[in-house]
Amino acid sequence: MESDSTVIYRHFNAPARAFSQFSHELIRHPRLSSDAVRLLTWQLSLPQGARESLSRTAERARIGACAFTRAKRQLKEEGFVHERRVQIAGGRWVTQQLVSSSPLSAEQAAKLLAGTPVASVQVAPSPPKPAVGQPVTPPTDGHPKKDPEEDTSNLPPEKAVVESPRLEDARALIGALPILSPALRHIPPGMRDELARLAARWLDAGHTSTDVHEHILRSLPGTGTSVHRPGGLVRYLLREVPPRTLPPQRTSGESVSARLRGTRECAGDHTQVMLFRPVGDETRCAQCT
Repeated sequence: MESDSTVIYRHFNAPARAFSQFSHELIRHPRLSSDAVRLLTWQLSLPQGARESLSRTAERARIGACAFTRAKRQLKEEGFVHERRVQIAGGRWVTQQLVSSSPLSAEQAAKLLAGTPVASVQVAPSPPKPAVGQPVTPPTDGHPKKDPEEDTSNLPPEKAVVESPRLEDARALIGALPILSPALRHIPPGMRDELARLAARWLDAGHTSTDVHEHILRSLPGTGTSVHRPGGLVRYLLREVPPRTLPPQRTSGESVSARLRGTRECAGDHTQVMLFRPVGDETRCAQCT
């Protein structure tokens, strides 16, 4: 940091030609950044009638895009720069920029811009961008090649979806879930086909309907705990099929196993699986008999 005892000497030679006169208030403006002052003085030093835009001046002065945006905003706020868009012949639009050495109001700038002949503004068309690469002659050798053996489309063959032979049993298995537990009463009807396909994988692996029911019931939360999305819970429980040689673990203290112990699936005609507790060796429930 310079001390208060620093003495500065200045040497200035007035140029004999190619110079511009600016007021000290403009160069020392407290609200204009150095980029804004440089942009303004550069524009005012151009010869009368020059069509150089502010963005071109910023490019020549090596002022970056962000700094140019800030500098232009400051010049417009202080009244040194004014812009307006006008339509010329042919329906094209041009932007008129007015740069002044002293601040102008919007009304003063509008009067000066109104006296500028718009027809004298020449807008050169932008040069066309050439295509990438060398020009190539389009092929003219007839129709696309086809398979000489079969007149088929080029689309890949669709994979056939093979449904499980136990799909109907799986649908009955899923349909019986609301009977087994109140927590499963509100499974969305639109999810039943998806759950049936998952349950069919269990049946194809050798599991019985009772095995699947016990697996689901054993994984339900305790009594009094509500299940907000029973369909999603069942889908989660059926997504992985364990091997049939590894039966699910049971404990003697589980109330679910005691509830299903001694039940049998009715061999009668039911829409859903019907479980009943036989007295002897009967295979049908009391309703069927």
